[in-house]
Amino acid sequence: MTQRLGRKRIAGTDLEVSPLGFGTVKFGRDQGVKYPEHFTIPDDREMVNLLTLAHDLGMNLLDTAPAYGTSEERLGQLFAKHKGLREQWVICSKVGEEFITLENGQGESYFDFSEQHIRFSVERSLKRLNTDVIELMLVHSNGDDVNIIEQTGCLEVLADLKKEGKILASGMSTKTVEGGILALKHSDVAMVTYNLNEQGEKPVLDFALEHGKGIFIKKAFASGHACLSGHLANENRVLESMKLVFSHPAVSSAIVGTINPAHMQQNVEACLEACWT
Repeated sequence: MTQRLGRKRIAGTDLEVSPLGFGTVKFGRDQGVKYPEHFTIPDDREMVNLLTLAHDLGMNLLDTAPAYGTSEERLGQLFAKHKGLREQWVICSKVGEEFITLENGQGESYFDFSEQHIRFSVERSLKRLNTDVIELMLVHSNGDDVNIIEQTGCLEVLADLKKEGKILASGMSTKTVEGGILALKHSDVAMVTYNLNEQGEKPVLDFALEHGKGIFIKKAFASGHACLSGHLANENRVLESMKLVFSHPAVSSAIVGTINPAHMQQNVEACLEACWT
């Protein structure tokens, strides 16, 4: 059995998370995604097996969102059905982006960063996930990071929800350097893109390190494009990706969304090697 992942405290919070987090977009959405290969949404049995494997490997961070289709609802149903499952996870969900299915069966996203919608969304996520508190709540940006933060007051709303005990930490999944730094000035965590293909947001990591804030990495494998499966070099690319991500001391965790058990174990092995070397 692969050695289990350890834990790292998210700077500025009391939360401890595994260096790899389990992203669950593939639990609830297969439209409008940017993965290079087709996938089938797992059924409940497969989901439980994946969550069990992830936990056995040491993962404790579970990333979901309303934008991930039925991911929150399906996770909540499993939490209700399997005693003790919820307690194994630090949950990170989001507000701002909604994914809806149209009459023609196609899905699309829309965004709402108003206080009313953020409060509605958090209450809905609590119910969907069958939980009294969500550890981390991030704003799901549409790319207009700075204007969202400055004009909607979304991070102030999350700060209020934190005071009310609905969430334990807040932040933003950003797409610009300016937005990432501004989000860290007003919250606990920024989730940024950082991989072998894209390193433009490194100044956000540097700012977080200097100011004691948390960093989550999204698209660590460039949505799979940096490590196309089936290629002989795949394992090396996985390891090189991990080495890049964890070479920066600001990184608390990288969110990886594989639903392939062999790839999950490979990712954990690469993460452990990257963190040791």
